[in-house]
Amino acid sequence: MRRYFENRSYVVIPSGSLSWVDFDDVMETSVETLRFSIDGTQTFVKFDGDAPASVNAIPGRSAPYSWEQMISILSGVDWASTGING
Repeated sequence: MRRYFENRSYVVIPSGSLSWVDFDDVMETSVETLRFSIDGTQTFVKFDGDAPASVNAIPGRSAPYSWEQMISILSGVDWASTGING
């Protein structure tokens, strides 16, 4: 599975910055296709290759994460109701 996602990157963004997302530049197609943190303050977008300019322009965005890093983040208590790793 890892090989399939080796060129994919993920960026966590504040939910309040959704108006900055150009859905033509990321794999998600609309706000309705986003996954949010449990408290609703964060979401993320994914893309292959380098971060699109529209993603780089989002205030408060994270650095790009790999697939392995993102799986670990999504398994944590901020994203999973029981926290798979905790």
